[in-house]
Amino acid sequence: MPNDPAVDEWFTRTDHPLVDVMQDVRRAILAADRRITESIKWKSPTFSYRGNIASIDPKAKRQVTLLFHQGATIPGRHPHLEGGGSTARYMRFVDRADVKRKRAGLQTAVRAWIAMKDDG
Repeated sequence: MPNDPAVDEWFTRTDHPLVDVMQDVRRAILAADRRITESIKWKSPTFSYRGNIASIDPKAKRQVTLLFHQGATIPGRHPHLEGGGSTARYMRFVDRADVKRKRAGLQTAVRAWIAMKDDG
């Protein structure tokens, strides 16, 4: 799926100090499965497949925070997902090297979401 021009524009306009880290996260998510789409929802880049998977939280400035909207329902073990509530989970990235370290885990969580949606 090609990049959404609205998301490209959002990245051009943002003054976030870790925009390059956000872009790495974006590329990792989109590379996980060609059926993933992206858009701007809640004033942030959001990735979807049969529902919202995750959004980048632009408010955090010392790290990139990726909010998995229904992260608690993603099947399997995902050690990089944080949070203990009944709904959301988070994955945080402090720099580009951190994205590289967590890329496989990020893509595993995204693919587990997709598999769950395909099975459901």
